[in-house]
Amino acid sequence: MKADLKIFNARAVLENEILDGASVVIGGGKILGVERGNPEIAGCDAIDARGAHVSAGFVDLHTHGAGGADFMDCTAGACETISRAHAEHGTTLIFPTTLASDNAELFRFFEVYSKAKDSVSGARFGGIHLEGPYFAPKFMGAQDPKYLRNPDPAEYMEILDGGFDIKRWSIAPELDGALRLGEECAKRGILPSIAHTDCLYDGALEAFRRGFTLITHFYSCMNSMTRRDAFKYAGCIEAGLLEENFDVEIIADGLHVPQPFLKLVLKNKSPDHVALITDSMRAAGTSAKNSVLGSLSKGREVLVEDGVAKLPDRTAFAGSVATGDRLVRTMVELAGCGVCEAVKMASQTPARIMGLQNSKGKLAAGYDADIAIFGEGVDIQYTIIGGKIAYKK
Repeated sequence: MKADLKIFNARAVLENEILDGASVVIGGGKILGVERGNPEIAGCDAIDARGAHVSAGFVDLHTHGAGGADFMDCTAGACETISRAHAEHGTTLIFPTTLASDNAELFRFFEVYSKAKDSVSGARFGGIHLEGPYFAPKFMGAQDPKYLRNPDPAEYMEILDGGFDIKRWSIAPELDGALRLGEECAKRGILPSIAHTDCLYDGALEAFRRGFTLITHFYSCMNSMTRRDAFKYAGCIEAGLLEENFDVEIIADGLHVPQPFLKLVLKNKSPDHVALITDSMRAAGTSAKNSVLGSLSKGREVLVEDGVAKLPDRTAFAGSVATGDRLVRTMVELAGCGVCEAVKMASQTPARIMGLQNSKGKLAAGYDADIAIFGEGVDIQYTIIGGKIAYKK
């Protein structure tokens, strides 16, 4: 295949090492090779990385919005805004995420998504992540309580049979009928994920056996050790830490999961089982101090302070204002892990969780040319998607 772009003078971030003085050669939207030196390639565009890191683009499994827009706005313009906003921060693939809502709004989103998914100019769309409405009220977080309910087969089968591009559904597995829904999702190749849950350790393990192999925004909106009838029980958090095959996603802004907990996750979990996510809402990538989580017409008011989005009464965080570069920076500067590990958790691991391990998440020959170039402090210089420059600082 003919090369059409070369990135040279790079610090190539590979799976387990950084290759200094490297070049990344791209052609036909794929990575053709990563090697030391600066090969002569006639007729090829070139980017001098000037010693910056060059890595696989970031993959965000869980985002509600950015750049002043939310997916629940249900417009093509919102999809484009969010796509471009994430690309500015090194993210090349996102999984648009819903909130608990009424079904009319949900189905409007499905319709808009189907039209917008192949036309966005920034971060590409990998499929829909349904977050709710089947959650435990005790751990609802910023979800609107009026929409929470138990799974209804008539309701969820209409969604599952609708031919929509659903890749994942976050559910509280202890609710009546939730395990049955999880099994139905798994049968269809949709990943059921434990979320906003009051399940205990044994319940989490049972959910794992039924296909719930991922825990949504780990540490947020779930129980830890608890007492029931005076006895102590391990919770969902202990299940995620102790069971090595559980995948967990963490909002690595340093606030949803503070430094000691970040270190505890890394001490107990391999980077192969930890995915960094933003869980971002519309204020991400903006300077807004007041915002809305969800649609402008039916969402919840939010304030942004101390680097995080909160409900106005400050009883809960309300998504985040994190971006992909901030996640990697937090893991390096606050959690103390290496650049290779941080990038793996932001790219390779989430790609594997969603079954894309053979095409996304690695800076290696044969993989899609989805690439982030960043300087000190994970300052994004370029974002390349499908071999084309989607963002240049």
